[in-house]
Amino acid sequence: MRPTFRPLHIATLMAAFLLAFNVGADHHDEPTDLSAIYPIHSTNFGIDRAELDDIKRAMQAAVDGEHIPGAILLVGNGEGVGVLETVGMQGPQSSTPMNKDSIFRIYSMTKPIISVAIMTMVEDGMLALSDPVEKYIPEFADLQVMDRGTGEVRPAQNSITIENLLTHESGLIQAFFSPNSELGQRYASELAGDLTAQEFAGRIGSLPVHFEPGSAWHYGHSTDVLGAVLEVAAGTTLDTVLAERIFEPLGMDETTFWVPGNKRFRIAEPIHGQMPDNTVPRKMLSGGGGLNSSTEDYVRFAAMLLAGGEYRGQRILEEATLDQMRQKKIGDSVSREFFFYGDRGDWGLGFHLQPTTDDPDGAHNFGWRGIGGTLMIVDEENDFYLLYMEQKRGGPQGAPFNANIATRMVYEAMRN
Repeated sequence: MRPTFRPLHIATLMAAFLLAFNVGADHHDEPTDLSAIYPIHSTNFGIDRAELDDIKRAMQAAVDGEHIPGAILLVGNGEGVGVLETVGMQGPQSSTPMNKDSIFRIYSMTKPIISVAIMTMVEDGMLALSDPVEKYIPEFADLQVMDRGTGEVRPAQNSITIENLLTHESGLIQAFFSPNSELGQRYASELAGDLTAQEFAGRIGSLPVHFEPGSAWHYGHSTDVLGAVLEVAAGTTLDTVLAERIFEPLGMDETTFWVPGNKRFRIAEPIHGQMPDNTVPRKMLSGGGGLNSSTEDYVRFAAMLLAGGEYRGQRILEEATLDQMRQKKIGDSVSREFFFYGDRGDWGLGFHLQPTTDDPDGAHNFGWRGIGGTLMIVDEENDFYLLYMEQKRGGPQGAPFNANIATRMVYEAMRN
């Protein structure tokens, strides 16, 4: 059921926009997508003053409780931005308020970008979803499957395909999400070091997989391997592929694998623990989690997805291709044992697919999140995208606000 839209209190919008634009506002030459939706427009998401105050209080409580230094919540669509709330500072020692130009380590929010880049190459006939990975990364030939109980290995019955990588049904895992398995322990020891994307993929290809490709869902290094596939298919490095196919057409000049040193003052940092120094260039251009971005830059990507693959006259994907990416891929023959959402939702070609009503077969949003606290969702049915940006690494449990709470509160406010 679509939300009943009600006018948004303009004073709140204007206060948020003044803060977001007055801090570090000079770096973009392109027109901004962070323009306010005014109440005279037809779509302002139905969030009233009291509901917005509740959201802002919960965000501020996370800062006051020293869970995070600051955060940004943004809800927009093709008409502009209807919610832009900022709280706190860029870091625990920072005097700079969180703003649209704060730079975040977006970690796995890199994955949707890689998936879109892959599908642009599918459109161009440079690769196919049915291609075996060994066509691009030879080490994946003669694939073996490790028995999770005994540790014994046997030849795989099938090759990993490009589609298997997009759907996380490849059999590839990640040590962080499977630390107690024998294969996870081998990942931890044998994938160490600063490798290039292709070297990293080659090492993974020489290891067994956790299950027969196509038989189960498991989060892991699938998208890192897709990054290496992009390099091989394009004959150039991953940063160049993404610049040519996505970043330059969208004007995403702030989305990079490392941050120039003269922009260090804009990097958001966590209170608890440490995150890697993202100003230091590395050999590894991680398609699974290596990008940094600002809220405004990622808005451009989210706006393109909501608009069916096009942004400001620049078509990144055909609408039919994006529709294909949003088709459910966890069929009855695919195990959900390791699926993050259990029996709820599904997975497409690079996106989560989560129901937005109690009907599991009804409308759903799509997107993904980063382990450092960031989230993107795109809801075509209700015509909006949501971005939540924070940097969090460890610390006390029970934060009064995070990406999950942001999503819940926004949907609840829209539907009241």
